[in-house]
Amino acid sequence: MLVAENLETEILAIVESVILKPVAADASLVKSGLVDSMAAVDITLAIEDKYGCGIPAPEIAEILETVQSICQYVAARA
Repeated sequence: MLVAENLETEILAIVESVILKPVAADASLVKSGLVDSMAAVDITLAIEDKYGCGIPAPEIAEILETVQSICQYVAARA
């Protein structure tokens, strides 16, 4: 089982490494423009690679809403 604090730290690091900017765990990623379609693909692939849980294409924008929403998704499936 994944520890919530570690998971959030790891996913935050993934997101920040892709967008090259610091973000808060509750910051809107897609709606604010921090994550564009190319960054979304990179984040999705990194999540799939690290945690083994794929994100269906139609759900990417919803799941990548915030780092917290990504954590909830991964914790439920990893």
